[in-house]
Amino acid sequence: MSKRIDVKDLNVYYGNFLAVEGVNINIDPKSVTAFIGPSGCGKSTFLRTLNRMHEVLPGARVEGEVLLDGDNLYGPGVDPVTVRTQVGMVFQRPNPFPTMSIRDNVLAGVKLNNKKISKGEADALVEKSLRGANLWNEVKDRLEKPGSGLSGGQQQRLCIARAIAVEPQVILMDEPCSALDPISTLAVEDLINELKDQYTVVIVTHNMQQAARVSDKTAFFNIAGTGKPGKLIEFADTTTIFNNPAQKATEDYVSGRFG
Repeated sequence: MSKRIDVKDLNVYYGNFLAVEGVNINIDPKSVTAFIGPSGCGKSTFLRTLNRMHEVLPGARVEGEVLLDGDNLYGPGVDPVTVRTQVGMVFQRPNPFPTMSIRDNVLAGVKLNNKKISKGEADALVEKSLRGANLWNEVKDRLEKPGSGLSGGQQQRLCIARAIAVEPQVILMDEPCSALDPISTLAVEDLINELKDQYTVVIVTHNMQQAARVSDKTAFFNIAGTGKPGKLIEFADTTTIFNNPAQKATEDYVSGRFG
């Protein structure tokens, strides 16, 4: 299920503003890749290009290629909606649909894609997705209750369940723990470790310890100054980035001598 991502010469624009410049990166399947770097350096912008969420903003566009197992997601005739079923996204703030039940939240993406499934199939998918998000035992007796009634950490895992219900190959996470308490953060980190058995996982985080704990490889992005494009400075195994980086800027950032 999980697929590799190859990004070639990617430039990301907001109108005429070049936000991210010249990214080349190869992301392995069944692994966790962390994007780190100071605020405003293009990590989240770049993450959003990997499932074509970037272009929902007016005037936003990209140049270059994003290949999912060799298929260019920006090729002619490629439907962005299809891309987003293959490459799921979990946002910084848990965003379950507040009026929907827990069950309907899990099924929301599947129904959006007009998949007709029987009640039995739906029940099985809800259980499988909630189990996949380590949430089933906590919510199995209140599936018809609103998703907004869950705690923040549970809501975030519900959003992960919703993302995996459509059976993507890649899961993108944009600072998924930044709004969560330490206990909930630990639960989501444990989950990320399990998800990589099946999916390619890419996570943006400002938490150095989190990047060190959950990721196999780390990409450090930086920016030369306000109004300049973000760039990928260094990409390597996480242990290398934290213990023996090749670039001084990387070393300064991960050791806290930065910004």
